Amino acid sequence: MDNDSPPPNASGGDAASDGARAASGGDSASGDARAEGSGEAAGSGGAGGSGGAEGSATAAGSAEAAGGGEPALSGGPEDGADGGGGEPGGDGAAGEEADPGERQDEDQDQDPNQDPDQEQDLGEAGAESGEHPLALRLEQLILGAPRRYTPFQAARTAGVSMDLASRFWRAMGFADIGQAKALTEADVLALRRLAGLVEAGLLSESMAIQVARSTGQTTARLADWQTDSFLEGLTEPPEPGMTRAEVAYPLVELLLPELEEFLIYVWRRQVAAATSRVVQSDDEEAVDRRLAVGFADLVGFTRLTRRLEEEELGELVEAFETTAADQVAAYGGRLIKTLGDEVLFVADDPGTAAEIGIRLIETMTGDETMPALRVGMAFGTVTTRMGDVFGTTVNLASRLTSIAPRDAVLVDGDFAEALGAAGEAPLSEADVDATAEKYRFALQPMWRRPVRGLGVVEPWLLSRREG
Repeated sequence: MDNDSPPPNASGGDAASDGARAASGGDSASGDARAEGSGEAAGSGGAGGSGGAEGSATAAGSAEAAGGGEPALSGGPEDGADGGGGEPGGDGAAGEEADPGERQDEDQDQDPNQDPDQEQDLGEAGAESGEHPLALRLEQLILGAPRRYTPFQAARTAGVSMDLASRFWRAMGFADIGQAKALTEADVLALRRLAGLVEAGLLSESMAIQVARSTGQTTARLADWQTDSFLEGLTEPPEPGMTRAEVAYPLVELLLPELEEFLIYVWRRQVAAATSRVVQSDDEEAVDRRLAVGFADLVGFTRLTRRLEEEELGELVEAFETTAADQVAAYGGRLIKTLGDEVLFVADDPGTAAEIGIRLIETMTGDETMPALRVGMAFGTVTTRMGDVFGTTVNLASRLTSIAPRDAVLVDGDFAEALGAAGEAPLSEADVDATAEKYRFALQPMWRRPVRGLGVVEPWLLSRREG
């Protein structure tokens, strides 16, 4: 893998902010230079601080926004206030031209812990929005840029319609925020990138929405897990009088760049593996494929929730999910999702799925802290969408799981026939003779039974063949 070129800044950091400022009209220093070149004062010292005329100049991308008194956007009353300022060449706080040395200091990235002016701005923003100042500092640290735009301003600066920007925002899993000033340069850059893919014909608009939705759903769960694990486990106050929130800032500051690099590495690895599977499959199987689908379910989990303490229950679920994920990955399957007391996995062939199912039973029964497990598997056509799987085969595997005996694996007829055709298991012991090669698995037909929504099925009990 080529890691010489730096990966994209997924968290909206300095690289993304610089790119967005360059694309949308330049930073405050270049805006001042343009204003000086035209004989007009930039007016960068208004009530909005460096986010006033500078933000308007960036949003409008013109000398008029940087030097004139007109608001940059017509998105609401707050936009006029952000537009900076005084009359061209006027004096006072709104129209006074900043000293070059001061402008240079403003352009440099500064630590919120060491910048009193920035802390004051964050405190004022927190008072206006009702948010905790430390929460705003953490947000700015993670996003790598201060709040600057309302949704209308961000859409206008990115060159996309407000309707499309709202659809992207909701698809990523974020609530509507009205016209609050809560977006950064990174949000503008993300909008511009998605819209650019559509304009270039690389993605349709509906596909771009799916990209936003799938990415948002996946990373939301990851972010929740990491925050719960790291902030709860690693932020015990080291000294009396310190709060957990105060410890969180330096912890996030240290972990963020390392986790970002690791996230990009894993994502590239997963994309490479998924691309390889698609390229090697037939064109007709790119979306609708024949897969072995399996569910593994803890027995009596509902009773356990009433008997165990919350912490014990959480540890049990985590141990189950970790064990299941390890077994599925180790033997060539793919974990689709976990549902607390149940996991869903797939494999390209029934032999791989059979090994995973039996290994799960063997591993769990060897752990006295774990309840009994049952596994159901089916083989057939599966529809894949956004990393999930759908269809009759998935439903059948789920139904087989619900009727499987404790610590046992049930499979459907197609699964059993595919194992027999591959030489993995005999469909009848009469087919086995002394000269036959050893089979890995054994199949035992069970009584036919009706299954809700799927009619009558004939399940087979799958086990490892002795000898």
